[in-house]
Amino acid sequence: MTIFAIIGHLAATTGGFNLNDMPGGAGRMDVLCRSVNTALFLSHDLRRDVTVYLVLLGGTDAPKTIMFSGEKVRSLNPDERSAGALVKKALEIPVGEEFRESTRGVYVRRGGLSRLLGEHTFAVLDEGGEDIASVTSFPEAFLLSDHMDFTPEELDLTCDCPRYCVGPKILHADHTITVLLNILDRRNAGQ
Repeated sequence: MTIFAIIGHLAATTGGFNLNDMPGGAGRMDVLCRSVNTALFLSHDLRRDVTVYLVLLGGTDAPKTIMFSGEKVRSLNPDERSAGALVKKALEIPVGEEFRESTRGVYVRRGGLSRLLGEHTFAVLDEGGEDIASVTSFPEAFLLSDHMDFTPEELDLTCDCPRYCVGPKILHADHTITVLLNILDRRNAGQ
């Protein structure tokens, strides 16, 4: 099982956003939707052993966390709008402290990063970290930020987490996931 959590610093926490304006009106929800698709899709299949958390911090109803289960998700197509529609639907239902399923394989709850850190052992994917190509043992979960840097509070929360980078250049979150999954796929195939 591989887990990705992406922090959406400005991402909407209510379902009132327009799917035609995910970069602006939804607080860069496009970045998060691309990351969901990158983490879950293979050519003509899904990665059933991947879970993606979106930590949404924008708006007055923050924080909320949406979970996509690769094993259970249905009605997800490989485009941003499809993932955005599932996020929008999840944000339209009333939620509490425990995950509630909005559509098959998509869940939402109140709470954010500190709760996730208590549930999984994360490594932070950050351009200032150790090159992941030299790492021999991987954690179960990886934390990324959206188009913004981690906040000082997030850095404090993750100060005990190992920090890795996927190469010498700064990449978008979804590209970072692609590179990391390629490394994991090769290692799992014995290459």
